[in-house]
Amino acid sequence: MGSLGAILTHPDDIYPLLKLKMAVRHAEKQIPPEPHWAFCYTLLHKVSRSFGLVIQQLGTELRNAICIFYLVLRALDTVEDDTSIPTDVKVPILIAFHRHIYDRDWHFACGTKDYKVLMDQFHHVSTAFLELERGYQEAIEDITKRMGAGMAKFICKEVETIDDYDEYCHYVAGLVGLGLSKLFHASKLEDLASDELSNSMGLFLQKTNIIRDYLEDINEIPKSRMFWPREIWSKYVNKLEDLKEEENSIKAVQCLNDMVTNALIHMEDCLKYMSALQSPAIFRFCAIPQIMAIGTLALCYNNIEVFRGVVKMRRGLTAKVIDRTKTMSDVYGAFFDFSCMLKSKVDKNDPNATKALSRLEAVQKICRESGALTKRKSYVIRSEPRYNSALIVAFFIILSIIFAYLSANRQNN
Repeated sequence: MGSLGAILTHPDDIYPLLKLKMAVRHAEKQIPPEPHWAFCYTLLHKVSRSFGLVIQQLGTELRNAICIFYLVLRALDTVEDDTSIPTDVKVPILIAFHRHIYDRDWHFACGTKDYKVLMDQFHHVSTAFLELERGYQEAIEDITKRMGAGMAKFICKEVETIDDYDEYCHYVAGLVGLGLSKLFHASKLEDLASDELSNSMGLFLQKTNIIRDYLEDINEIPKSRMFWPREIWSKYVNKLEDLKEEENSIKAVQCLNDMVTNALIHMEDCLKYMSALQSPAIFRFCAIPQIMAIGTLALCYNNIEVFRGVVKMRRGLTAKVIDRTKTMSDVYGAFFDFSCMLKSKVDKNDPNATKALSRLEAVQKICRESGALTKRKSYVIRSEPRYNSALIVAFFIILSIIFAYLSANRQNN
């Protein structure tokens, strides 16, 4: 559940949070009995609870393929992320990773915590991969090969220009979009989306993560990781790490806004991609992360806290997004709300204000013209009634009883 302070401030989060909690418990009970599949799904829930939850609504065949696709790329990313691995060791592993997924005996010690477990027991992932239909295997192998080669390229290359930035994001996330489109098509549930739109879906998510994770990446031990392009940050400071210094706060926020404005360019493509999806389950699987991304960008924009700590959506708002996202109308409503929130934070004196406002107004126009904004619950403007403190206390008492009952039930079983 979310923190007590957040719930008291947003009591309308309580019901979505409770539903999310119950859905997570249900998803965890659906873990297959076979040891290799049990490992894959148990680990998936540990490294990404929200992804593990959203994936559960997919049909078994597609769900298994996407679970393995995620874990293979997570393992590849773990190798790339581990700054303690010497370059001459790391690069060959990245380039050959698409072959390792066929080897039941392959593993490599790196990463930390759950990611170390993934790498140490990668044979479970390979075993599950080899049980997938050939069409799924080919799509996963192709994307893994291309992503590994791209990651290897950027191990030895700095992100200098915006073109470099887009190329790096293509390798680590745009290719995920392409791979998912191939898996959706292999399932015969969707037409094959264009590479351009699929790439934008990945870039929008990746750029959001890179913006949000500035402090974590720059403080990485033993060596910082730098993904913000020099072409952008050099307009504001001499070194990328200077952005976290208090005396550079004004320049840091301007640089941050420049980065967010760059990410906004992908919004229209994302809406186009999602509007063409036919399967309700695949639609929700794609739409929830995209709404989370625009919501996160709205929080990060003009926010010095990006350089001081962690900026992310509160759990109650995340629960609302998961609960409410069912149709394209919900997506238009969410994109409109969060773009309004972001737009309200644009300072007319910001160097990129005109560009940011132009991109926000373009996406708001699409949302308005969809005709979906008339009847909806807003994420930004309170549309639910306020609750008094007595009702909140009563609800928490009931909630405690429910969880106590569920815990006792679980122990008995």
